[in-house]
This record gives sequence, C-alpha cells and structure tokens, in this order.
Amino acid sequence: MSTLTDAGVTPEPEAAVSRRPAGAMMRTALRLWRTRIGVALVALLVLVAILGPAIAPHGPSEYFGLAPNAPPSGKAYFGTDYIGQDVWSRFLDGGREILVMAVLATALGLVLGTAVGLTAAYARNILDDVLMRAMDVILAFPQIMLALVVVATVGASETLIVLAVGLTTMPRVARIIRGAAQAIVERDFVAAAEALGLPRIRILMREVLPNVLSPLLVEANLRLTYSIGLIASLAFLGLAPNPNGADWGLMIQQNRVALGTDQPWGVLLPMIAIALLTIGTGLVGDGFARAAAGIDRGRGAE
Repeated sequence: MSTLTDAGVTPEPEAAVSRRPAGAMMRTALRLWRTRIGVALVALLVLVAILGPAIAPHGPSEYFGLAPNAPPSGKAYFGTDYIGQDVWSRFLDGGREILVMAVLATALGLVLGTAVGLTAAYARNILDDVLMRAMDVILAFPQIMLALVVVATVGASETLIVLAVGLTTMPRVARIIRGAAQAIVERDFVAAAEALGLPRIRILMREVLPNVLSPLLVEANLRLTYSIGLIASLAFLGLAPNPNGADWGLMIQQNRVALGTDQPWGVLLPMIAIALLTIGTGLVGDGFARAAAGIDRGRGAE
C-alpha cells in the first residue's frame, strides 16, 4: 500500500508491508465453513475428553456383573469390553490422555522446530547446513519407527512418548519455518535492526517470527493431526503409558477380536472419535492454509 503526500507517492515502510497479521488470517479462516466445521468437531471431542470422566456412569476399571463382550443393554449402553468393563465409561475416560499428550508433543515440536528453522534461516552460513542436514537425517526415518524404537527401548511413559513424538515432529516444522524465514531475513527492516545493534534473539523474536506466524499456524494444525494418529498408533501397538488404563488407541487394540461379533462398540467408539478428531484438525488446518494463501477470500460463506 502507498499514501499520497505533497511530494508525491510515499511507499509504506517495508516492515509493515512484509507482515501479515496472524489474527487477520485467523478471522479469514473462521469465515470458511470448513474451518467452522473443523472447530466444532474438535471442540466436541475436547469436551468429551474433559467432561467424560465426570459423567461416566461407571469407573473405567469397574466390573458390574455383566459378561465380557456383552451386547448393549440398560446397564451398559454400548455393552462391555473383552473383560467385562463398561465400554461407554472407558470411552468417556480415555480421550483426555491422548489429547493432552498430542497437544504437549505438538507444542514441543513447534517450539524446537521454530527455533531451529529461525536459527538456520538467519545464520546463512555453515550453521544453516549443519542444522538442516541433521533435520534431514531424522526425516530419513519414518516418524512412527523412530517413536517405536525410543519407546520400546526405554519403556512407555507419558513423558517419553511426548518427547519422542515432539522430537520427531521438530524437523518437519524446522523445514517449513526455515523456508518461510529465508525471504524475511533478507528484508531491509532486518538489516536496519542489525545496524542498530539489536541482539540476535531480539531480531528473531520481534522482526522475523511475527512474519512466519501464518505458516506456523497452518503447520501446527497439521502436526497436531499427525501427533494424535501417532500416539493412538503407539497405544494400539501395546505401548500405552498405562496398559490397564482407558485409552482410545488401547481400546481398539484390546477389543479388535470382537469387531466381527454382536459387540463391535469397543472398537467403533474410539475409532470414530479419533477419526472425527483428525478430520476436525485437518479441516481447521486446511482453512488456515487457504486463508494464508488468499484462497476463497471474500467467499467465506461458501
């Protein structure tokens, strides 16, 4: 944008032009129906995870006189699981752990990946090559394989799973942020900040980071989707932090033998919940991506 003065046209300062506020992008994204549907799905599942334990009719490990894999009845709305526990109660109690671990792991990966990406982009020297080649080494291995190796070697715990998923998320975030920041660090307002003698960390946090928030928000939703699936997969493979606790991924693994019988709900309920959660976060991420790219701008109700 430009402004007219007596002397003619005065261009807007480059720092202001280069910044695209994340708040404006979020408002644009929330005008899209796909984003609204995604937010609604995620909010619903978050409420289930938070309020579920308080409204569950039975304890997650409670036995109340029904046989294993009993069909739905008045005592158990969705029947019992493979050892006679209430499927509905365990479902309501099993979402909190997977959501908390997924959010923490994603946050860890975003913080570390952003730090690495910004540092690499700003360094513009051999440090850039060293950091990104290290990220390439991690990316060379499938994320679930690295997480499996770490968890199976050291042992399953909430902290270790969060660390494993977060560290394997880091290189993907780092590559996105480095790519977005490379153009920013060459701008005149960054050179001006350097000429003023501002510390490097201040330049990164105040001049570069605000300009990469839009791709960072898009990547955050995408990484959260993958973290949910990865943590659920680890639980399905028997690497849940609490093997006797209620966990959506663990419920699928434990009750899969009854899937073809009259009592499939021990598998279907957590499967539907995980699917809706990943679809919801995916729709939110897609809405943010469209808003960041300027797609559907002005057609938010479509």
